[in-house]
Amino acid sequence: MVDEHHLSRLDEFLEAHSLNEIWVAKTNAFSWLTRGSNVVDLGSEVGVAAAGYDGSNLEVVTANNERDRFRSEELPDGVFVHEFDWWKKSLPEAVAERSCSTAGADFKVPGFESVDISSLRQPLTATDIDLSKEVGRDAATAIESACRELTPDTTEREASALLYRRLVEFGFNVPCVLIGGADRAQRHRHVTPKSTPLGEYAIVTAGVERHGLFNSITRIVAFDPPTWLEERHEVASRVHATALAATRSTGRAGGTAGEVFEAIRMAYEELGYPNEWRNHHQGGAAGFAMREWVATPGSGETVTLPMTFAWNPTLPGAKSEETVLVTETDCDVLTRTDNWPKSTFEAVGYDIEVELNDIGYR
Repeated sequence: MVDEHHLSRLDEFLEAHSLNEIWVAKTNAFSWLTRGSNVVDLGSEVGVAAAGYDGSNLEVVTANNERDRFRSEELPDGVFVHEFDWWKKSLPEAVAERSCSTAGADFKVPGFESVDISSLRQPLTATDIDLSKEVGRDAATAIESACRELTPDTTEREASALLYRRLVEFGFNVPCVLIGGADRAQRHRHVTPKSTPLGEYAIVTAGVERHGLFNSITRIVAFDPPTWLEERHEVASRVHATALAATRSTGRAGGTAGEVFEAIRMAYEELGYPNEWRNHHQGGAAGFAMREWVATPGSGETVTLPMTFAWNPTLPGAKSEETVLVTETDCDVLTRTDNWPKSTFEAVGYDIEVELNDIGYR
């Protein structure tokens, strides 16, 4: 079902930009507007269909070989699908032919104004939130199921294949899988899987998408871990708790991502790792992108609530990452189940404790 709140935001956008129509074909914008997917090639920013809205009607243009699939599988009832012969014209040309008024598009269409509607995806609507909760729960269930099958002899690539399979079984697109065994996880922050056995422990990370909504999640699986792992994981988790507390406080005040970043930086310093923030990005707002924005020193993006956030503080060999719905009153970890250890971690500089997923021992 199309979200009426999304359409209302588009109405305001059309009026503010003196446009009669708007067309979107970038994959996350298409999903945000239609709840369907126009993705065939995961490596392409623009999909195989475009959705158009004129303030009253929502329609889709796609090639003849895609029409039936979109009608039966990707779009809600009432959205009309126009087709064009794939061998006669391109998607931009077909969209241009459908419009005879002042129009904008988020991809290159002859004669159309270039527009960016990414800001309309924040904050999340009630329907977005309900779907995000389903996505988070299923993502956690899938990754934890895969983690319970790992052994010290499992290679990173074998673990990656197992995780990918579990996630696909739950209906996810999987743009990111990172698996780091004990050796490589200490040396790299983005551990792309190799043929190395996991060894003493593993950091398992996935970025997934369903219904256009993205979740990021990390689990640490420990077999016979080094003595320092618990301490570093606790530090990363306390920085994570600080990021969430700062997000809620800053969002209430209408502050910026740079203010949250400063709280993160100070937490690292207070906990004895003053320069660790330099070694990896710390995450940011999620929603209809893996990160709608990433916080940096002084970044000016407004923190809007309610919104999902995926903060991911790291230390050498340790990481804490969840997708969390932050509202003015709560921090709700969406990527959780009842089948994984949890602990409460105290935020630095805030009188708040947050329950986050802990190390899973095997």
